[in-house]
Amino acid sequence: MIDAEFRSEERFSRLSLAYECAKEKDDVCAKIESIINKYAFKPDTYTTKVANGKEVLVIEFHDDCNREAGPIFEEIIKSLDVKVIN
Repeated sequence: MIDAEFRSEERFSRLSLAYECAKEKDDVCAKIESIINKYAFKPDTYTTKVANGKEVLVIEFHDDCNREAGPIFEEIIKSLDVKVIN
């Protein structure tokens, strides 16, 4: 199961996606790359390891004055079939 967390402040938006296994990682990375490549507005991304063998992929948009990240994050969440966002 993929866990998601969203955070937004003035001109900054972040979506963090936690996954447990290599299959989930491959699925998340492929879908995110495909979606992000459709848009001109590019985020910073990085991956970090957390407890219990999980990894987290973080997608951050800086200087998001026009709130362009919202539709991108919505498309990502729908494509990964995430039901609840913390």
